[in-house]
Amino acid sequence: MTKVMEGVRVLEVAMWGFVPSTGAVLADWGAEVIKVEHPETGDPMRGLTTAGLGTSHRGVSFMWEIFNRGKRDIGIDVSTPGGHEVLMALVDRSDVFLTNFLPSARANLAIDVADVMARNPGIIYARGTGQGPRGAEADKGGFDAISYWFRAGAGSGVTPADGDWPLRMPGPAFGDVQAGMMLAGGIGAALAYKARTGKGVVVDASLLAAGMWAMQPAIVGTQITGLPDLPHRGRSDPANPLATIYRTSDGRFIALSILQADRYWPSFCQAIGHPELTSDPRFATHEARVANGELTIRTLDAIFGAESLEVWTRRLAAQEGQWDVVRMPSELSSDQQAVTNGYLSRVTYPSGIALDLVTAPVQFDETPAELGPAPELGAETEQILLDLGYSWDDIIALKDDHAVT
Repeated sequence: MTKVMEGVRVLEVAMWGFVPSTGAVLADWGAEVIKVEHPETGDPMRGLTTAGLGTSHRGVSFMWEIFNRGKRDIGIDVSTPGGHEVLMALVDRSDVFLTNFLPSARANLAIDVADVMARNPGIIYARGTGQGPRGAEADKGGFDAISYWFRAGAGSGVTPADGDWPLRMPGPAFGDVQAGMMLAGGIGAALAYKARTGKGVVVDASLLAAGMWAMQPAIVGTQITGLPDLPHRGRSDPANPLATIYRTSDGRFIALSILQADRYWPSFCQAIGHPELTSDPRFATHEARVANGELTIRTLDAIFGAESLEVWTRRLAAQEGQWDVVRMPSELSSDQQAVTNGYLSRVTYPSGIALDLVTAPVQFDETPAELGPAPELGAETEQILLDLGYSWDDIIALKDDHAVT
């Protein structure tokens, strides 16, 4: 893949998932990303138990790998004078400063916008927050489950009207990776601005803003309807019976998304083996199918429920209406379309275990990125310091002062 970020130096002072996922994207695109971790505690993501899974399997923590692949790593205690100066020496040679530390922590560590841009006026200062950089909640932390999913309305938006509890996110870090990709795009735009003007710029993205961007049809739609949420119609009362889900005889599901229903209805009926439905007045038009929604759903339920997924994938492929299989996450590793397009990159670790990591969802020159493993804590501390011009005596002194790992 053309490494469009090659030559760009990113200094990441961040933890958990949201902002580190931005660093991972930039590394996928060719940037040199140096991650700064505390020499003793490191990024808490290293030790996070996720979805009931332990922090390490054969020496690999899968959540750590997802967000930190391809980065370099240096252990710095920024709160020490020596450690702070090492960080600022890295600021001097960086194009992007990437952080999700809260304002109070940034101020205490002297790494806020004014501190960093005073040292390097042309740097891109990119920060990810929970609820945004201004207002009463600027210093309040956030995770995607609360700031992106529930506060932005996604949780209520996917919950059935008769649901007892709002539904949770479909997987760990679901909102983190969306917001992280948005911040990466903002950094790319800022680098283009800097290339034209030579000026640094502050880039902001938040979990709340990312969630609201995703939910904007509902946010704007409720202003039109005056309702608390857009209407949740059940399967038996569909807005379009060709834009819902059907169960196959072997317990799998087919998702239809045939929005131009009348255009595709004849070929759809032919493909499912019931051409007589085309001219049946109860089903012949979109208006008729909606008016007879319960009957339409019951009829199609019986048809789809009579054959297996294998049969339906073959039959539906013969018509042009839009559909796909409702897949399990485990199936994506062998999804031929995903594999062919390079949406997965296999990374092999010293223990022998291999993981198929998902590449950044933007490619350049039709070539997928090749990913590498995430670093050990402080894996390149000494080499990075040598690159900065520190001598071995300097490095030993910094270690003696516990400023670096």
